[in-house]
This record gives sequence, C-alpha cells and structure tokens, in this order.
Amino acid sequence: MLFRQQTLEGIESGEISLAFRRWRRPTVKAGGRTRTASGVVLIGSITIADTSKLTEKDAVAAGFATRAALQEMLGPDDGTPVFRIEINGIEPDERVALRDEAVLSDEDWHALTMRFARWDKTAPGYFPSILRAIGAHPEVRAGALAARAGVETLKFKQDVRKLKELGLTESLDVGYRLSPRGEAVLEKLREHRL
Repeated sequence: MLFRQQTLEGIESGEISLAFRRWRRPTVKAGGRTRTASGVVLIGSITIADTSKLTEKDAVAAGFATRAALQEMLGPDDGTPVFRIEINGIEPDERVALRDEAVLSDEDWHALTMRFARWDKTAPGYFPSILRAIGAHPEVRAGALAARAGVETLKFKQDVRKLKELGLTESLDVGYRLSPRGEAVLEKLREHRL
C-alpha cells in the first residue's frame, strides 16, 4: 500500500486515521504493518465501504479537504470495491536504527553468517556477492546489478530485500547502497573471505 509523503506526515501528526482504496482485494491485512519511507504504518480494520455513504468527516480523516475530493481520487465506479482502511498510526522502522549499528558483536556476525549459509545452500557465496556488488557499484540500477550476478532482476530485487531486512542495504531513487552496518559486514567478509 503506497502513501504520498503528505499523507504520511498527516498520519504521523495524527490528522489522518483513514485511507480508502479501490481494490479487487486488499493489499494489506487488518492488524498488519506497511513499511514506508517515513516508518511503519499500522493497519487497523479493513471493510468494504459504501461510497454513497462516505461523509465529509471520512474525507477529512483520509486527508482530503472535501468528500468530493475523496470521490475524485477514487475515480468512477467501475464495479471494483472501495475499501475503508483504519490507520492506527506510524512507528519507526526498526531497520533504520539497525542500519547504523556498524559495530558487530560476535553474536551478530555468527547470526549473519548462519543466515548467509542457509540462503546460499543452492549458490554458495551468492548473498555476500550481492553485498560486494552494491558496495562497488552504489546507485546502479537493479537490472544492471542482476545482469552482472547472472540472475533475473525480480529475483535480485527480492534478494536485496532480504539484505535490507537485516539492515545491510538501503534503497535509493536509483539502485542501492550499503548501510554503515552493511559496510561493516562487507569488511568482515573480506577478512574471512566468505
């Protein structure tokens, strides 16, 4: 579920507590969390909305000045249901704090090498090679990095996301870069030649 920066600011300030989306089926789950550039948005209940019963109050809670503006965003009724999504706030993305933890304990290093070993069963050294590639070529499109690695772009992006979950990489407008933690891991990889 995507949010504009202005909407994220409204969620953060508490002014926005609803979202409306025209979907065939929801792309988020009630009680779930959605990562955004500003943090993790907490999703509350999700119900199908009767658009004829939307109110000005609903529109304002979703960040629109008027009900008409909300209706305009939803577009014409094409038979696709409109979902009403409660927003329960936003909290910091724990990966952001993790990225800055550049000092690796023995326990951190052991956990990372075990994770790499588990992931690399079919292609030994693959995940460390992704870190090396991003370290050597920051801000390079995923497609170019994937071609160098000899994998499809979609698979490469999914694999980079795994590294991002560990706080090792950061997504940029174009390509990626290593976080301070990723740099520390890359240095450890060089020392251990993994």
